[in-house]
Amino acid sequence: MKLPESFYLNSNVVEIARNLIGKYLFTCLNGVVTGGYIVETEAYNGVVDKASHAYGNRLTSRTQTMFAHGGVAYVYLCYGIHEMLNVVTSVQGEPHAVLIRAVNPTVGLDEMLYRRNMAVVKPNITAGPGSVGKALGISRKLNSISFQSNELWIEDQGLIFADEQIAAVPRVGVGYAAEDALLPYRFYVKGNAYVSKPNR
Repeated sequence: MKLPESFYLNSNVVEIARNLIGKYLFTCLNGVVTGGYIVETEAYNGVVDKASHAYGNRLTSRTQTMFAHGGVAYVYLCYGIHEMLNVVTSVQGEPHAVLIRAVNPTVGLDEMLYRRNMAVVKPNITAGPGSVGKALGISRKLNSISFQSNELWIEDQGLIFADEQIAAVPRVGVGYAAEDALLPYRFYVKGNAYVSKPNR
């Protein structure tokens, strides 16, 4: 069952990032479904978060999707190579987002291997946000699409991880964010092979 729109409208983006762990992310592109359950996320807490694209109320052609009503996708290009999927949360005008950093693949593995130009499934197929985007066929064409759509959606299939199974640690690659770089806004399933950067 697709997560209802109400799930995304919570103003606590850190809570949503935690609650997305274990939810199933799917795409259906050209009739092919690919997806799996989310095992790593990062919260970006809007205008007050120095690591956020929308810090200081920064509204640009790129960030405008972040200011939309929660429950849409914010897809952006990183380093000119990786297309990265974020879940926009909270109400219109409050630019909160959750970056999907890793997925444990369960459906459409052949298609994912093809998209990733891989011969066999290895953890790096969907470890890291760039890999998630490529494996699931997510591009900026899907920017601002609703998670209630038939192309991109998230389901609750009843998979639950207890708090002790989930690490809450600082985010990756946000050293520029000063003290905000230390906030425990990254969540991941301990011991899952698909997590991009498990803390050893």
